[in-house]
Amino acid sequence: MLDFARDMQEVCPDALFLNYTNPMAVLTNVMNTVGGIRTVGLCHSVQVCVPGLLESLGMDSEGVQSKIAGINHMAWLLEVTKDGVDLYPEIKRRAAEKQKEKHHDMVRFELMLRFGYYVTESSEHNAEYHPYFIKRNYPELIERFNIPLDEYPRRCIEQIKGWKEMREKLFASESIEHVRTHEYASYIMEAIETNKPFKIGGNVMNNGLITNLPTDACVEVPCLVDASGITPTYVGALPPQLAALNRTNINTQSLTIEAAVTGRKEHIYHAAMLDPHTSAELSIDDIVSLCDDLIEAHGSWLPDFK
Repeated sequence: MLDFARDMQEVCPDALFLNYTNPMAVLTNVMNTVGGIRTVGLCHSVQVCVPGLLESLGMDSEGVQSKIAGINHMAWLLEVTKDGVDLYPEIKRRAAEKQKEKHHDMVRFELMLRFGYYVTESSEHNAEYHPYFIKRNYPELIERFNIPLDEYPRRCIEQIKGWKEMREKLFASESIEHVRTHEYASYIMEAIETNKPFKIGGNVMNNGLITNLPTDACVEVPCLVDASGITPTYVGALPPQLAALNRTNINTQSLTIEAAVTGRKEHIYHAAMLDPHTSAELSIDDIVSLCDDLIEAHGSWLPDFK
């Protein structure tokens, strides 16, 4: 990514970089602060959050207004209303009923019922980000919360299959049609070029946007896009329990950045030790040993750490 930044510094230093790459918060932060390139991180979990939630509960999303803020993959549905009416009481009532049977979103529903707010990213992701759901001493939780531990490998297999099928169709077809999706990139380009305002959920440097998260963190907040570029909106303080959950993951993100930028190997260990899920399951010695194994296995891809 920093190679991209160096190239851009030479040929287009004022360009806007649209980052769709994970780890979203880490890479967007580094491109802005180290690369010196205006960067916004884009993840579709924001725009599919409310429609997906309401559809799963048998509720209509037409005319629904929402406000989402936090960090990438752990942004919170802070407000959800229709015609001025708060939909959260009915959402939580239906969610509590649905939790009595198995479904695909049990982790997120559990987090909402315990912490008060729905989170943007999938249940399989959030089972990894928090220390409550995948635990050696409580294997029954996997079944209880219907956590698909093999979801990533299955997704990769399906995606590769889909790409091959798409390639065959494209080569076999005499005409190619382009249909706009819910992804933000084309809307951002249109808004900047035409000065037609458009709202996105963007990953940007905090700089006081969310007052109870670190100022040097990358946060996901509503942003206005027009000819002046990306203008993030002020959110203020998150509910304290949500900010606390966000900070547990920001800690690991910050130390990951330190490791990459300084080349200091100790910060790799620090990042892993501060990960809430890892630290809940493993001892310090276990974490250091596993980090060493990973560094050795991926050494050809890594810089020379001190």
